[in-house]
Amino acid sequence: MKIAIVSSSLNPGSRSRLLALQAKARIEESENVEVDLIDLQELELPLCDGGATYGDPAVIELSSRMEAADAYVLASPIYNYGFNAALKNVIEFAGRKMENKLVGFLCAAGGANSYMGAMSFANSLMLDFRTIVLPRFVYATGDDWEGDSLKPSIADRLSQFSDDLVSFGRKLAG
Repeated sequence: MKIAIVSSSLNPGSRSRLLALQAKARIEESENVEVDLIDLQELELPLCDGGATYGDPAVIELSSRMEAADAYVLASPIYNYGFNAALKNVIEFAGRKMENKLVGFLCAAGGANSYMGAMSFANSLMLDFRTIVLPRFVYATGDDWEGDSLKPSIADRLSQFSDDLVSFGRKLAG
């Protein structure tokens, strides 16, 4: 099974990127699972224009990597009660690759008030692409960190998330 993790934050000090890296490490502990980290700090995508940008080499690479995956983890900061524009841009380019496949969410936010920020995005993926949403996600606020490490309660949730993603992903992939 292959899992693509999309780290969408463009901030060099990103906590959602740290969540993605920690999930990657946990998922790689599973047998027969390959992880592809698609880090938008390294893969410079143009803004989707609905036309010519689909031929951009970075977009072609993104599409190929997304198509190769059986399941996805989308890691994003929460801005203004929703995912960032960079992740929405990924969906414009490669959302169809997630059709009928599993997706899970890792969210980093400054405070607790945006914990439902993933829901409108999840609904959109379910309606547009029939994506199957993992019924567990990780939402970490600034208080959930000790430096670059998660506090134990959130680290446990990240482990459970990672284990469930692999388990559900295997069942859906057949």
